[in-house]
Amino acid sequence: MQPIALNVGFYNFVLVDKVIALVSSDSAPMRRLVQEFRKSGRLIDATQGRKTKSVIFLEGGHLATSALSQETLAKRLVSAPAAVETDDEAEEAED
Repeated sequence: MQPIALNVGFYNFVLVDKVIALVSSDSAPMRRLVQEFRKSGRLIDATQGRKTKSVIFLEGGHLATSALSQETLAKRLVSAPAAVETDDEAEEAED
């Protein structure tokens, strides 16, 4: 089974099984947390210089920031496994 990747924007991907939470970056505590992780070297910045709209908590104690909203990422996260299952079913039908 291949790992499933979530597109967090601008052709940046995180593994779906490593995602713990998708959170809005609008609050001051969340912005402070992002700065702490940036200073400690545990931040993955996937915004490509754009405004951070969401923060992705990952296993292993890392954070990723995205220019996409958490709602958009959640929709992609929910639809990602379904797309893979459809591909697997298509391969089985060919056999």
